[in-house]
Amino acid sequence: MREVCVIGVGMIPFGRYSETWVEELGRKACEVAILDSGVRREEIQVAYCSHSFQGRVMGQRILKDLGLTGIPVINVENACAGGGTSFHQTWMAIAGGCYNVGIAIGVEKMTKGLIPSNIEDLDGLMGRTYPGRFAMMAQRHMYEYGTTKEQLALVSVKNHRNGSLNPYAHYQEPLSLEGVLNSRMVAEPLTLYQCCPVTDGAAAAVLCSKDIAKKYHDQPIEIAASIVTSGMYQSISKGFSSETELSKRAAEKAYESAGVDPEDIDIAELHDCFSIAELLHYEELGFCRFGESGKLIEEGTTCLDGRIPVNPSGGLLAKGHPMGATGIAQVVEIVWQLRGQAGKRQVENPKVGLTHCVGGATPGIGQGACSIHILKK
Repeated sequence: MREVCVIGVGMIPFGRYSETWVEELGRKACEVAILDSGVRREEIQVAYCSHSFQGRVMGQRILKDLGLTGIPVINVENACAGGGTSFHQTWMAIAGGCYNVGIAIGVEKMTKGLIPSNIEDLDGLMGRTYPGRFAMMAQRHMYEYGTTKEQLALVSVKNHRNGSLNPYAHYQEPLSLEGVLNSRMVAEPLTLYQCCPVTDGAAAAVLCSKDIAKKYHDQPIEIAASIVTSGMYQSISKGFSSETELSKRAAEKAYESAGVDPEDIDIAELHDCFSIAELLHYEELGFCRFGESGKLIEEGTTCLDGRIPVNPSGGLLAKGHPMGATGIAQVVEIVWQLRGQAGKRQVENPKVGLTHCVGGATPGIGQGACSIHILKK
């Protein structure tokens, strides 16, 4: 396998684009990424496009007006992990020697309200929605480890503070602890500001083999690890725990592949679809021991000036969560941070960054997907 680098990234400001075609959102992100990379459009040999709800041949519809036709364009759906999966597939195609230059795209225009249920999704049809699922995880974590409502709310306070410094975030206003706790209850103990908003967006990344990266960009970012995996069946007869194995197992593979430990990660973008999710992921990724994530957020360890800043972009809670675009947008943020191009939210001299997305996973059932990427400058 060849070493692969990210040489160009781009995204549009996340928000609501009710009057804009989704193809236009994707094209704008691709144009920025290609311009940033320094490659000529005709040098791009393959494209992978992630989305969940945008219909057929989305990638081809985005790329045709950019003149990127006649190349393999593969469309990817993997729930919230879709963007990370399209990035992984682009990495694999180049690492395996099939292509030298490729582009990973993520795009989504979300429907209003909750993610629509598939007709075969009995849980969804019976009302077991994502806010309810994560609320149960939060209740269990509080029961097992003594995690408090205030610690849950601090995740949103931190991420909205970061989002206020990010011109690409959907919401750019800081929130107080009282404001988060007193916002409308959605599913006990999760209030409105502890749930990610309904957001549209697009992001793209240009990848190439490391041996030619300096030809295009003077700051190529190395992809030290790229992992995508799915959940394993766990019998509910063993009881329910707030510990989930999917992200933990993916992280272990990523650390082994990159030759690093959790302590080596300087900055991370995690899948904080709900406040409890970020706390769970601290534990699953080895940033702290199980049960200690509430203490981690309370001590400020994951703030911009903490030991391991998490979600400097504002995360899903403030930046927003257009499903197919999120995984690529996380890569964009980490690349900007490693290059020193993150503006007011810039972390001091990060060298190793991690992105993490998990989608469609329900503890105990053994479904879903998780993508983890480790990037180095």
